[in-house]
Amino acid sequence: MNSDKDIKVWQMAIDLAVNCYQLTRKFPREEVYGLTAQMRRAATSIAANIAEGHGREVTGSFIQFPRISQGSLKELETHMLISHRIGLIDESEFRQMTGMCDEIGRKIRALIRSLQEK
Repeated sequence: MNSDKDIKVWQMAIDLAVNCYQLTRKFPREEVYGLTAQMRRAATSIAANIAEGHGREVTGSFIQFPRISQGSLKELETHMLISHRIGLIDESEFRQMTGMCDEIGRKIRALIRSLQEK
């Protein structure tokens, strides 16, 4: 991998963050400092941590950052579930976003395993 942009899960995490921004644009104004900010921060953290780990250029350091990405992914999933339950996200949006999260989670775990084998 020459660049973090070559990592498929990084690309998918960018797409997830963009979708999260589009989704939260519809949230009520009173959520701008609540769920909107929390979801956006967690979503952008997923790709950012993968990129930061790749930038360390040392496998041992790199492994730590996808693990942080996993935590951010779980945080985003929690915020989405809350948003869904209180009616800010409809069923189809929730399924789409959680589907993306599931796939990214699998890819992050695969990335970690591949780094541990080095």
